[in-house]
Amino acid sequence: MNTRKKILFADDDPLNVEFFEVILSKLGFAVEKAEDGEAALELVKRFHPDLIIMDNILPKLSGWDLTRMLKADPKYRDIPIIMLSALDDVKDKVEGFELGIDDYITKPFNFSEVLARIRAVLRNRELFGQILVRESRLSLAEELSADMKASVGAFIKSMDDLETAIAAVTGDGKQIDAGTLSARITSVRKHIAELDARIERTLSEWEDLKKNEIGIKTLETRIRAEVGLEEHGKNR
Repeated sequence: MNTRKKILFADDDPLNVEFFEVILSKLGFAVEKAEDGEAALELVKRFHPDLIIMDNILPKLSGWDLTRMLKADPKYRDIPIIMLSALDDVKDKVEGFELGIDDYITKPFNFSEVLARIRAVLRNRELFGQILVRESRLSLAEELSADMKASVGAFIKSMDDLETAIAAVTGDGKQIDAGTLSARITSVRKHIAELDARIERTLSEWEDLKKNEIGIKTLETRIRAEVGLEEHGKNR
């Protein structure tokens, strides 16, 4: 992995906390831990994790309540959540997914399966992020196209007005004052400058988006590598 993904693990069982911290750290993740919901909430604000794994029943603030709070906050609603539970109950699972969790794992669990799900959730979130980047770029292109069309229309009108003014100066003794001619020339220059500035601004925004975009081939390579790691883990 090029950058270490950050995982927050919250569980009131110290053995689970220690196990996940050690294993996930060895696998290259940056890990923070919490043993109650309030501590987990504070860590979310400070640590800004890429993924939260937490038990649904936590002291002080339950996993369900913490999920509701995070999903209601625009700053944290996009953080994926994997919920752990000792209850293999369909109603609990449905409630969790309706709240916005990304996966639900029932205890006791096999760590190879948990790791595969962690990678799947992170991969899906990254792919979703890339879709948003591409949508933003398309939106910028559409906005620029609309602005250019409007600017070109205004530019053509200004050119028509300028042509009319020049014809009035040179034809059959008709005259037009210098101030009017200068104003029309200024109008043309203004439309050209506005269009140029709009193009420059859009190109700058476009480049900023490209910095956060991962090529399709790179994504495919990364997915294949992660799938290979998952298969290796299952076969061990």
